[in-house]
Amino acid sequence: MITKQKGMVDVYGDYSKKWMYIEDAIRSVFEHYNYNYIRTPILEASELFHRSVGDSSDIVTKETYDFIDRGDREVTLRPEGTAGVVRSYIENKMYGDAIQPIKLYYSGTMYRYERPQSGRLREFSQYGCEVLGTNDPAMDAEIISIPVNLYKLLGLKNVKVKINSLGDEETRKKYHDALKKYFKDSIDTLCDDCKERYNKNPLRILDCKVDGDKEIIKNAPKILDYLSDDAKNRFEMVQKYLDLMQIEYIIDENIVRGLDYYNHSVFEVVADVKDLGPGSVLCGGGRYNKLVSELDGPETSAMGFAGGLDRLLLVLEHEDIKLNIKNEIDAFIMYVNDLEKEYAISLNQALRMNGFTTDTEYNGRNLKGQFKQADRLHARYLIILNSDDIKNGNVKIKDNLTKEEQIIAEADLVDYLDMNS
Repeated sequence: MITKQKGMVDVYGDYSKKWMYIEDAIRSVFEHYNYNYIRTPILEASELFHRSVGDSSDIVTKETYDFIDRGDREVTLRPEGTAGVVRSYIENKMYGDAIQPIKLYYSGTMYRYERPQSGRLREFSQYGCEVLGTNDPAMDAEIISIPVNLYKLLGLKNVKVKINSLGDEETRKKYHDALKKYFKDSIDTLCDDCKERYNKNPLRILDCKVDGDKEIIKNAPKILDYLSDDAKNRFEMVQKYLDLMQIEYIIDENIVRGLDYYNHSVFEVVADVKDLGPGSVLCGGGRYNKLVSELDGPETSAMGFAGGLDRLLLVLEHEDIKLNIKNEIDAFIMYVNDLEKEYAISLNQALRMNGFTTDTEYNGRNLKGQFKQADRLHARYLIILNSDDIKNGNVKIKDNLTKEEQIIAEADLVDYLDMNS
């Protein structure tokens, strides 16, 4: 038997209904914020991710699915959404559009070759947004507010926002030097990855999954102590706008995020989740004002966030949150003989074209079996056909809630369902 690849998942049945519900909620929230949908290719040139994400990131050094295609080109399955959106922004010259800034959202499949575990797979779905063309601190606050409002809409409690600033170039240089000096005599006590990060980007040491709980890392210099005046003022403005939007937050100097392209605002939204522990990360993001130019585009300020859809579904399940999913159909059409079946097929089509969710019998069950099938499908109404009614232009309909039965004209069926649904 051929089985799915390790770390991949089939989405079907009730799980797929929850999946689609969440995607609809994501779409609704972004559209209320006036964001436009973007869909980028799953397969991109490897250079895109190696340049954008940064060579010190675990994504590039350990996790990307890299291939040589039949045209001898180096290609990669996308491990995250931002780089593809930025590539599209540059390639399609969106920076020249009349409406600025460009506000985009996405939801799609990503791939990372890592050890599969609950809520973290090799194939996973990620949702997020990117805003390109503004450096306004108010936009930082808007982007932070989006996932907060999404999680509230879905019924999550105990949601917390953690924010930090990685500062500007002046800040990063001073902080880079401070970290090099701090870790110089102790770098040999850290993992091999951290030793490599020490030379490439010592800031990434603070995000280490292996040594992150060691005192040497916990006691490292904090970046907020090195903010330039401009970066400090900007961070204060972000906090002011969050206060105006009544978004509660805490400042967490340990948030540095896992990608090399961030500067200024970075944030995570976390929640205390049953069985998953306190501070479970739901999403994260930040500002990346240099990424567009580093990918050969014009100087463009930008910011975004991303969250895992698989992870969100897991969290909702652990919190016992019941989603308002439609798990029933409007009507099930029943018949006995071939003439009635032909009528059922025609009526099925007509009702669907009028916006109703309907079904009928396809496996040759008798009436008793059809009643059971209708119950399995949670049909609100049963349309029970017989030849005499059909000749007279009528149908029998049964309300499964009230158990009331009546015969009505087939021409009145759509109005009847409209008024009683």
